[in-house]
Amino acid sequence: MAKRKREIQLKFRVTPQEREMIETKMAQLGTTNMAAYLRKMAIDGYVVKLELPELRELVSLLRYSSNNLNQLTKRAHETGRVYDADLEDIRQNQERLWTAAEKIVAELAALK
Repeated sequence: MAKRKREIQLKFRVTPQEREMIETKMAQLGTTNMAAYLRKMAIDGYVVKLELPELRELVSLLRYSSNNLNQLTKRAHETGRVYDADLEDIRQNQERLWTAAEKIVAELAALK
């Protein structure tokens, strides 16, 4: 994939207060690259930074569920049996995953 070459330079002036406002907004987004920030703002008009702790929870639940499923699969291959308690644990994990995913989708849908 070829790297995009930016040949055109745009320049504009701001007041010290405007620069401070720009830097404050950049800090809120956790970015230090002013050129990238200004380019993104000029093209899209806005930048959204999502901070969804529920997303971290979802990833954690996915890891936990995957680990449990791998353990169950290994045990089923070794013993030739699957236990009801194991299946119930997987069902409960799947329910927690769906709940977390639905919560994230609802929060994303509320963004405007």
